[in-house]
Amino acid sequence: MSAKTKTECAKRVVCGQPSWRIASSEVEAFVTEMGGHVGPVTFDRSGRRLQPYSVAPWAEEENDPPLRPVIKALRGDFFCMPFGRNATVFRGERHPVHGETANARWRFESLQTREGRTSLHLSLKTKVRPGRVDKEISLQDGENTLYCQHVVSGMDGRMSLGHHAMLKFPDPPGSGLVSTSRFVYAQVLPKPFEQPERGGYSYLKPGARFESLQAVPTITGQTADLTRYPARRGFEDLVMLVSDADASFAWTAVVFPKQRFVWFALKNPRILRQTVLWISNGGRHYRPWSGRHVNVMGLEEVTSYFHLGLAESVRKNHVSDKGFPTCVRLNPRKPLVVPYVMGVAKTPAGFDRVVSIQAASDNRAILLQSASGRKARANVNLDFVQGETP
Repeated sequence: MSAKTKTECAKRVVCGQPSWRIASSEVEAFVTEMGGHVGPVTFDRSGRRLQPYSVAPWAEEENDPPLRPVIKALRGDFFCMPFGRNATVFRGERHPVHGETANARWRFESLQTREGRTSLHLSLKTKVRPGRVDKEISLQDGENTLYCQHVVSGMDGRMSLGHHAMLKFPDPPGSGLVSTSRFVYAQVLPKPFEQPERGGYSYLKPGARFESLQAVPTITGQTADLTRYPARRGFEDLVMLVSDADASFAWTAVVFPKQRFVWFALKNPRILRQTVLWISNGGRHYRPWSGRHVNVMGLEEVTSYFHLGLAESVRKNHVSDKGFPTCVRLNPRKPLVVPYVMGVAKTPAGFDRVVSIQAASDNRAILLQSASGRKARANVNLDFVQGETP
């Protein structure tokens, strides 16, 4: 076993942010000190060097006045607690956008490698609601997989939370094919996502219910296919899907047929109950977005009421009224463990939209099947996702 101390694990500036590096035989990732954002990430680093995550175009710009930390660092994936805007004060708590976990400076604890597994451990003592969050990012040699675990301890009361992964799609329309595991409820954000008077534009019909990502109502009276992206340049939209809580695990996938790989994310649907799709394609013309944040989709695994914030997630809402929880209850005597997995797999010619992801017989790999019948495989330790549920 080898371990690096705090003085030995120096940070380096990557895309404008002081960051820690973690690497395995197949994956290299950077984690920002400010906000704990995971990105850039390179998969298949000895081969094609796949980099599917987005980094904000203003990452290395000087901004006056300064941007909020979560917006300044915006990249890859980060843990949000509470998830969302948090514009409404909740019981005296005034949380920043996506919480302290996405904005504050994390503390380095250790970087260790043991039996081919490398783990970066960071910690954060929260102030708005006092407690502690431990972040562990792990890589396993021989796998194109990134394991994320957050342990929330010492906190009491209801909370929204989630992961905020963002992919940057190739420019040609429909270059990526999006799909998810079975969902039991789906809705467009109930209020307009953007306001034209501010320089923001949305295309989907506010509050619309839908049963398929291929037919989502729009403000034109027609429907949009959200499974093919990029699309609808000039608009920002947001929808939420409630995952099937009875599934042993839930998934989200994006296939890039021309590049011959699939990105996937796996979660426990009893901990992260919803998937929020943030479809960002140049629809914001105010600072710092300025119409240049394009071809990005957030595939965000959460327990929350859309992105509206803690107060909105705790009180009754359209989703919780139907029996789907939009917050968790934290217990100071029992830490909450939130596991999440992201990775990539090579795909054969003709592999299109993912229709199923199944566990291999030994629970050490997943088998992905496309609508065309073609298959792919990725080495993943599913026990990591399917651990104890609170």
